[in-house]
Formats: sequence, structure tokens, C-alpha cells
Amino acid sequence: MTLEEKISHLQTAAMEEARAEGNAIMKQHEAALENIFEQHRIEAIRQSETRVKAEGVTAVQQLNMAMSEAQLQLKRDLSKTQKELKKKLFSEVEEMLQEFMQTEEYKRVLVQYIVKSAKYANGEAVTIYINPTDADKKEYLEEHTGMTLTVSKEDFIGGVRAVIHERNILIDHAFKGALENEYHNFVFRGGAGVE
Repeated sequence: MTLEEKISHLQTAAMEEARAEGNAIMKQHEAALENIFEQHRIEAIRQSETRVKAEGVTAVQQLNMAMSEAQLQLKRDLSKTQKELKKKLFSEVEEMLQEFMQTEEYKRVLVQYIVKSAKYANGEAVTIYINPTDADKKEYLEEHTGMTLTVSKEDFIGGVRAVIHERNILIDHAFKGALENEYHNFVFRGGAGVE
């Protein structure tokens, strides 16, 4: 083997060995990069999942707040509407009461109230008051009950009030108190979610 052949052979062997080492270094470097890439990919997926979960929680909270605000507004609107309807209803009741107070039936009711009050007094001194709007009925009521009546200075809409002074008792058959009590205790009932 000549020197040139030996150099050529040595050169070929060195080149093959250098290629093998280079390929090994590249494979090692590629494996290291793939490992770093895989770790980076796993971390990026974990971070994105965490972000998605956080956004989901935020979205649910915002939805719950919006629903809560909407429910609160609905309750306010319902309450406002109920108050308006309640006022309208009791306005109509007062109109009907005024119409009733012009009837003969109303006179009979007053007579019953006066008789009940006198009976409850059981012979004790009693002052029976009628409403100022019923002053025109005073003579009729005294004639039909045999009681002396006093026209009140206070307007209690209609009905009768009686005071038994010895026992300090007020017998209240006045419409004003009954209306106020009904208005105060009145609640709409029925419908979905409505009391």
C-alpha cells in the first residue's frame, strides 16, 4: 500500500469516524431538543388548561351575577307592579264602599253595629259615634235603635265607633280601620313563584 493509499484510507476512516461522531452528537442534541420541546409542550398545555379553567370560573361567576341582578330587577318590578295594582284595587274598593254607603243596606248595617255596641255595653254608659258623612242618617238611626248618637269630629270613612267610658273600651266598627288593616295585610297570591 502506497503512502497515498494509506493517506486516502486514513482520510476515509477519519471522515467516517467524524461523520459517526457528528451523527451521534446531532442525535444526542436532537434528543435533548425533543425532550425540551416535550417539556415545553406539556407546560404550555398545563398553562392553557389552567387558563381555560380560570376563564370558565370567571364566566360562571359573571353569569351568576347577571342572573342574580336580573332576578333582583324582576323582584323589584314585580313588587312595584303589585303595589300599583294594590293601590288601584283598594281605590276601587273605596269607590264601591262609597256606593254602598248610599244604599238602604248600609243603613241596616249601621243599625246592627249600634245594637251590637249597646248590647255589649250591657246598660253601662256608652257614647256611640257615627261618621260625619252619615250625619244625615242620624235621625233615622236613633229612631231605629233607640240610642242617642254623636256625630264624630273625626272622619273614619263610615261605620260606627262606641266608647264605654267606665271600662275604657273602644268598640270599633269603623270602615277606616278595617280598610287600613286589609290594605296592610293584603298580599297577592298565585302564579309561578308569586306568594
